[in-house]
Amino acid sequence: MVAGNRAADTPEVDDLAAAYLNDLKAGRRLAANTVGSYARDLALLARFATSHKTPVDRLDRHALEAFVRELMASGLAPRSVARTLACIRGFYRFLQLDGHIASNPADDLRAPRSWPSLPKFLSIEDVDTLMNQPDTATTIGLRDRALIELLYATGLRVSELVSLEPEDLHLDAGYLTCLGKGKKERLVPMGGPAVEWVRRYLASARPALLGPRTSRWIFVNARGGVRLTRVGFWKRLKYYALQAGLPRDVSPHVLRHSFATHLLERGADLRSIQTLLGHADLSTTQIYTHILAARLRAVYDEFHPRS
Repeated sequence: MVAGNRAADTPEVDDLAAAYLNDLKAGRRLAANTVGSYARDLALLARFATSHKTPVDRLDRHALEAFVRELMASGLAPRSVARTLACIRGFYRFLQLDGHIASNPADDLRAPRSWPSLPKFLSIEDVDTLMNQPDTATTIGLRDRALIELLYATGLRVSELVSLEPEDLHLDAGYLTCLGKGKKERLVPMGGPAVEWVRRYLASARPALLGPRTSRWIFVNARGGVRLTRVGFWKRLKYYALQAGLPRDVSPHVLRHSFATHLLERGADLRSIQTLLGHADLSTTQIYTHILAARLRAVYDEFHPRS
């Protein structure tokens, strides 16, 4: 099988893969986490090629389609399979442009469209319940309320959220700037409640957490001066979700999905949502239309007299 244990560390890769990964880092300036994921994807491909006694650069379309089938049969999530295929397509395109191969066997290589994976999201009522869990009379509770409000108001990735610096906030104007994937900066509006809770955090909770220390980060942990990590925030969010009686799998990404879904339900167009989320490709954003279609079908089935 192709999908073995995906170790946290970046695996060793051969010269061709190393050249491609270096191009991603130096040429396209992809984030280190993304490059590491691509390295693990190429390691899967290398193991598949070894098992078929064929060099990676000599695999043909038939072999790559077999690789896709093994990926799907291994139990990987559809999103992980899609990410791996994006890596493989880019890798062979790189080899072709570099003159190493004459034609690209992975051109338009796709997984069969057999099972769309719809993102989980919360109802507006559940979001309200979640936001009311932190004890805002405490410094940590006030920080956490500001974090949750800001995440739902902006749809930021959690890595973008915890990486915010003071100069990124423009509270009087009601927006922030952040660096997304590929080091692309985008401007994101903030709603009034999020602005107010962030102001309260900056006025009292953050100074209390910092004490005599300084920090370049807006959101710091309980020790002060140290940036709150993605995992640290995820643990806090899960704690509040359990307090609220919400599903155990509530995560920062679920709030991001909720942000996008609620905008779409209220008439926002996909292009605007794509810009707010920082998606490079509109096809990534289009998954939210599946959610809306499913809801419309449920309403139809419940209320139409001849459904």
